Amino acid sequence: MSGNRRSAKGGVSPARRLITTALSAAATFVVVLMAALMWAVWTYQGPGPAAKSGDVTTVELRRGASLPEIASTLERAGVVRSSAIFIAAAQATGAARQMKAGEYEVPSKASMARILDDIRHGRIVKHQVTIAEGLTSEMVVEILAKKSDLTGEAPAPAEGSILPETYQYERGEDRAKVLKRMMDARDELLATLWARRQPGLPFTTPMEAVTLASIVEKETGKASERPRVAAVFLNRLRSGMRLQSDPTIIYGITGGRPLGRGIRASELAQATPYNTYQIDGLPPTPIANPGRAAIAAVLDPPKTDELYFVADGTGGHVFASTLEQHNANVARWRNVERQRAASSGGEGLDGAVDASKVKAEP
Repeated sequence: MSGNRRSAKGGVSPARRLITTALSAAATFVVVLMAALMWAVWTYQGPGPAAKSGDVTTVELRRGASLPEIASTLERAGVVRSSAIFIAAAQATGAARQMKAGEYEVPSKASMARILDDIRHGRIVKHQVTIAEGLTSEMVVEILAKKSDLTGEAPAPAEGSILPETYQYERGEDRAKVLKRMMDARDELLATLWARRQPGLPFTTPMEAVTLASIVEKETGKASERPRVAAVFLNRLRSGMRLQSDPTIIYGITGGRPLGRGIRASELAQATPYNTYQIDGLPPTPIANPGRAAIAAVLDPPKTDELYFVADGTGGHVFASTLEQHNANVARWRNVERQRAASSGGEGLDGAVDASKVKAEP
């Protein structure tokens, strides 16, 4: 008899047929498994879906969200193809324990690997708010209140306690927290500049420096003039002259809002805590939030003997050390005013004077 066992009909034995079937199934399983693994790797490392509109898709992951919720949010947003593969990748890489909540911008066709890495390291979208120099604290709070991506309420802090700058914040951040960063920045800057201040300045506290800096800030819109304007006011304080600053009068009338007209003679003569035509020295508080340049100018001014300045008709000022020089500058400015009035056919507002153009001897 032959050594090979065959069935009665001479075919393959049932045992061999079973082995062959098992080997074939195993081979098929391996092929399918390899294909699945290759597809998973490609899904993880290869290009992701194209953005539905534009170049990026914004996705917000809420604080406290579980890994399945995060994966589902990403899949619904159309930035990953498979939430299951995202979950598996997060668990395999250890990122599952380091996911950061927040708002993310996902570029079109970004790989799942990149998205996972961004979420793991918290590369969230940073929004910005710019606070211009010379705004009052109430105006700053109003700007924050209009930011719909912030939450909570923030009462207006003391005048002059905010540093005008551009600040970054996250979507959903509390307004009071953003405002505190602005105040902390002012405190840090003021402490640094105060420690380096010139000796012999005619004030004794950092807040007095901020008060004078706020006046300097409101007096000129030209950054190059701030040191010179600061020197004029400091010279006036040293000599016992009144500051005679129009922005202080306006602050006493409107709280720092635009007056919308010239200052009236009656307002110029009215005694208020902020009318520096009528009071000696500084007003009781700052009249705005000065920027770093204005604070630096007050604490480290140039050495001059100038006591006066008047508008030059181009948005700047001309300066003088004597009243005689100043009066000549004033006459030139008055001539500019007359020419402008003639060309416009108007004589100005009834009963109003533009005191901001002239800094005269008290």
